[in-house]
Amino acid sequence: MQHHHLYQQGTSADAITLLLLHGTGGNEEDLLPLAEMISKDANILSVRGNVSENGMPRFFRRLAEGVFDIEDLIQRTHDLKEFIDQAAENYNFDRKRVVAVGYSNGANIAASLLFHYSDALQGAVLHHPMVPLRDKELPDLSGVPVFIAAGRRDMMCPPQESEDLNSMLTEAGADAQLHWEQGGHQLSLTEVEAAAIWFKQKFA
Repeated sequence: MQHHHLYQQGTSADAITLLLLHGTGGNEEDLLPLAEMISKDANILSVRGNVSENGMPRFFRRLAEGVFDIEDLIQRTHDLKEFIDQAAENYNFDRKRVVAVGYSNGANIAASLLFHYSDALQGAVLHHPMVPLRDKELPDLSGVPVFIAAGRRDMMCPPQESEDLNSMLTEAGADAQLHWEQGGHQLSLTEVEAAAIWFKQKFA
């Protein structure tokens, strides 16, 4: 499964590759400023979602706001995993050193990768994610670092979603950290700065 994407070589092929996954209506250039703040050395693999919702790119379909098309989510998660595998061969980066950075819809499919595979990601930065699947046994995520940024007043992603996701990942063994902002669903500079500090602690 092909995706519109861009790839930027980092300082070396052995460097971590940041997998950038935009929010609804975004594209592969949206999160480049976040990648710059998180790591200036990393390779960048930034992907555009294959689903169009009223002309807005997404990574999987939804039935209504906050209601996922689960069958489509599962299929697109598998497709994205295959795409990352193929991109690692094409661009010669270390497949075992891929850290997702996702916002909203992009964070949801990144979380779904974690829910389906123990080795799809070395870690993840999830900005305003929801729980992708409720009734699923997670793989062994022992030691996988995950940063979750959430908003206390987020109407699109209620705080309980972030609490539940943090708990589910932790129970699967992940090294999850939940960071709270006082605002809503928007990306804030302070949460990106917190994610950058976290990243340097976990992947220095």
